[in-house]
This record gives sequence, structure tokens and C-alpha cells, in this order.
Amino acid sequence: MKCIGLLGGMSWESTVSYYQALNRGVRAELGGLHSARVLLNSVDFAEIERLQHAGDWPATARLLANEARRLQAGGAQCLLIATNTMHKVAPEIAAAIDIPLIHIADATARRLQADGVARVGLLGTRFTMEQDFYKGRLETQFGLEVLVPGEAQRERVHRIIYDELCLGQIRESSRAEYLAIIAELAAAGAQAVILGCTEIALLLGDARAAVPLYDTTAIHAEAAVAWSLARE
Repeated sequence: MKCIGLLGGMSWESTVSYYQALNRGVRAELGGLHSARVLLNSVDFAEIERLQHAGDWPATARLLANEARRLQAGGAQCLLIATNTMHKVAPEIAAAIDIPLIHIADATARRLQADGVARVGLLGTRFTMEQDFYKGRLETQFGLEVLVPGEAQRERVHRIIYDELCLGQIRESSRAEYLAIIAELAAAGAQAVILGCTEIALLLGDARAAVPLYDTTAIHAEAAVAWSLARE
């Protein structure tokens, strides 16, 4: 079993879900008392969030690349960035290390393709929904058609993530808002919706939505478990 490096803390609320998913995945494959080999580096999200909203992506890249190098030096054999949004600087992080980076959008896109989904809705932070690093990757590298909510809905989705979910606050009113936005995406032709922020699954859980929901945290963790357990 190879060691998974987990760059987390963005937010720590969803990093908990990653750790659970990795261990449950290994136990499901190997049984008994088996658990995942995980090296976790959990950063201070307040610093990351400040740089995000200031638009200082080069600084976030330098900070996270340094933390990724720490994971490699500690014995990690692959890297997971435990957040969708910070895959904006995934190329810079990957260039700073010599171990493979398992990309969250790639793992999600492959699952969608396997399930025959061609037109998909995307929820996440404004950065993820609006910038090309995620949506564009799904479209150009995997041929998916990606739909995002309207301007007002994007702002509301974004604010719920930062003002509630990253603080561990789960509100029924916000769950209802998200489900209404998902229904709008389905009405626009989305066959499924990507929960493109690792905290969103904390809000929606087992909620019944208009279309299937793809939990990127779970999918990312499953890809890492498969990599960790693969024979050389």
C-alpha cells in the first residue's frame, strides 16, 4: 500500500470527510482492520481565503507548493489537494514535487464519462464556477458540456460555502436553496450536477435532488485508494 499525501485544511470541515473516505475505502477493499496510509498536512485556511479573495493566486501557489514539498519529504508517494478551488494552482504545485498529483477534476470527469453523462451542471465557489481552470478542463480535455447557475445564484452558492459550510454550519434553508438551483440546472438540460466544492456534500448529504449528484470528495478519495492499492 502506497502512502497518500493529503494537503488539507481548506476547509478542515471537508478534510475530515477525506480522511474518513480514504480509510473506509481501504477497509472496503482489504477488510479487517486495514486502514489507509495517509500523511496529512493541514494548512491555515484563513490565510488561503484571504489570498483567494485578493486574487493573489501566485502567493497561494507558492504557499501550497511549499506544503506539498513537505508532504513529499515526509514520505508521501502521491498528492491530493483536498479542495476543488485550489486546483487553480495545481500545475504550479505539481511542478514543485516529484510525486504524482491526482487531479480532482480528472477523477470526476472520468466517472461522468463512465456513467454516460455528457451535459453536467457545476456548483462550487465562484472561482470554480467562473474561471477556466476547472470548467475549461472538463470541456477541453474530456468533452463535457458544463452548465453553471446564473449570476445571482452563483453568488449565493459561493457565500453559503464560505459563510456557513466552511464554519460547520448546516442550514435547512441553504439546503433548499441549493436543491432549487440544482433543479434549475436540470431544467436547462443538465443530466447530473457536480458538487464542485468539497464542503457541499456536507450540506446535501443524502438529499433527493432532481438529477444525480457527483460528490467530488468521494470520487477523489476513491481514485486515491485505487492508486494506493494498485500493484506496481
